[in-house]
Amino acid sequence: MSDAGYGQETNRTYERAGFGAPVRRGSRPALVIVDLTRGFTEPGFPSGADLTQVVGATGELIAAARPADVPVVFTAISYTPAEAAGDAVTWLHKAQGMRSLVEGSEEVALDPRLPREPQDHLIVKKGASAFFGTSLAALLTGLGCDTVLVCGATTSGCVRATAVDAVQSGFSVLVPRECVGDRAPGPHEASLFDIQAKYGDVIGVKEAVGYLDGLPRTAP
Repeated sequence: MSDAGYGQETNRTYERAGFGAPVRRGSRPALVIVDLTRGFTEPGFPSGADLTQVVGATGELIAAARPADVPVVFTAISYTPAEAAGDAVTWLHKAQGMRSLVEGSEEVALDPRLPREPQDHLIVKKGASAFFGTSLAALLTGLGCDTVLVCGATTSGCVRATAVDAVQSGFSVLVPRECVGDRAPGPHEASLFDIQAKYGDVIGVKEAVGYLDGLPRTAP
C-alpha cells in the first residue's frame, strides 16, 4: 500500500480480499506523462498547483528512459473554443475551471521544464483517462509495449483514471510516487493507496530509474 495510514483493520480487509499483489515488470515499458501542462503545473492558472517537484522527478525518469529507447508519451487536455464555452462536454459542467484549457492557450502547453524530444508522442484528450477517446492503446500496442509507467497530474483525477484504463487495456502499471501530484494531499494519498491496492504498483522514483537502467541499452 502507499504510505497513507488507514489502520490495521483496513489493511486486514484488503489483504483478505487479495488486493495489493505486485505486478509484472515487462521488458518493453513506456512512460505516459499525463497532463503536465502549464495549466496543471503552475499555481497561477485555475486548474493549477505548484508541481515543480513532480516535473523535476519526471524529468529524471525521462532521462533514465532515453538510453534504453523507452517510448515517452505526453498527454494534454485541450478543448476547442466551442467546447470550452458550450455544453457539449459534460465534464466541464462539473469542473468549471477547466474551461480555460483552450487549444493554443498557455494552459495547454507542456511545461517547458520537461525534456521533450522530437521523437516523443503527444496525445490530446478531452476526458480524464489518457486512453478514453484517444489512440493511446493502439499506439502502445504498435510500439510493442507491455508496461506503462504513469506520471503526471492530477493523482486523484487523470492519473488514476489512466492507471485504471491502462491495466484494463492489458498493460502492467507502475506509478512512481514522486512523479505524480495533486492540488491537495488527501486526494493524492487516497488515490495512491487505491492504485497500489487494485491497479498497479506505486513505487519510488529510484526504483523506477533502476528498472529502466536494467533494460537492454540501444546501440550507439
